[in-house]
Amino acid sequence: MSGTRKILVAVLVVLLLGGAGVLTVVNAGERGAEVRVSEVRERDLVSTITATGNVRARRKVNISSDVMGRVIELNVEEGDEVEAGSVLLRIDPSQTEAAVSRARAQLAQARAQTAQQRASLVQAEREANRIRALRDRGDDLVSTQAVEEAETQVEVQQALLESAEHGVDQAQASLAEVEDQLSRTTIIAPISGRVTRLNIETGETVVVGTTNTPGSLLLTISDLSVVEAVMAVDETDLPRITLGDSATVELDAFPRRTFAARVAKIGNSAIQEQTPGSSQGAVDYEVILTLLDPPEALRPDLSAVADIIVERREGVLSVPIISVTTRPPEDADENDDDEEVEGVFLLSDGTARWQEVELGITGRDYFEIVSGLQVGDSVVSGPFARIRSLSDGDAVRVLDGGSSSGSR
Repeated sequence: MSGTRKILVAVLVVLLLGGAGVLTVVNAGERGAEVRVSEVRERDLVSTITATGNVRARRKVNISSDVMGRVIELNVEEGDEVEAGSVLLRIDPSQTEAAVSRARAQLAQARAQTAQQRASLVQAEREANRIRALRDRGDDLVSTQAVEEAETQVEVQQALLESAEHGVDQAQASLAEVEDQLSRTTIIAPISGRVTRLNIETGETVVVGTTNTPGSLLLTISDLSVVEAVMAVDETDLPRITLGDSATVELDAFPRRTFAARVAKIGNSAIQEQTPGSSQGAVDYEVILTLLDPPEALRPDLSAVADIIVERREGVLSVPIISVTTRPPEDADENDDDEEVEGVFLLSDGTARWQEVELGITGRDYFEIVSGLQVGDSVVSGPFARIRSLSDGDAVRVLDGGSSSGSR
């Protein structure tokens, strides 16, 4: 090969390589940003509010004692099932029994005094009647003063009898009081349920509460036939919840299981009251859910997470949540403080086209589209950072395997 031909071949190779490079750059620019797309479809959406809380029995009784003493008999253990009226424990009744004996003796004494005063009254009445009879026979036999003294004595004995009768009533009341205290040394179950807390043992002394000091909490009985989940709900979500809304509850103690529930009560005041001038942030309200089919092994105070279903939509247009972004209004000035509008990027011939939309409810993974899109439209659905950086008219390219029609 001659030198001239070698030069021509070398120049041709350089030109070919240069052209290939230019084509590569051009093609790269034409491809645009790589994105995923999804098809606008009709789907069934469920809007939920997630809240956390704890499980409790709807009805529970904390049992303490009204009498002080040492526990001499304990018939239950924590976790036992008890029936209403069954004997839970007994407190040493010796001191109270002695008080009952004293009260009975005082009652007997009061009754004896009453009988004595009744006899004295009868005697005074007879004496008064005799003196009146003598006066009726003649003024010289009995003086007026003697008649008045006899009548006064009758009134005195009548008053003493009434006082003695009141003493009997007082003694009866005292006896009833100490007998009631004696009955309280035997503590019975006020309701049927499970002993969920036991704070006393045989031989320990029960302390009675005072005005400023609480007494001994002996045990707690919980009726677990109706179980509630007490949830803390943010103030912004509370207006969306109504009585009777259904919910699903997950318990950490029962993994991979969900329990159906229903909203039974919505709190009217905040869980933690704000004080004037405080800088507290979000305010939570108490929402109580009733578990419809609680497991037998359920325990109070278990932690719970609930999804409260507040809205349902069947067969509505929807797009993935990640597809929706915000942009300033088209007619907004640079210094305009108008709120940004919501929209998606439609895929049209390799170009991203901005489209404003009106959103409805929020499902788990999808937004409801009220207006702005039609069934079958293709919208950019990721990556989210790419969506945030797109502009109307940008060239885009669908990632391999990045197109999804979603499921109904």
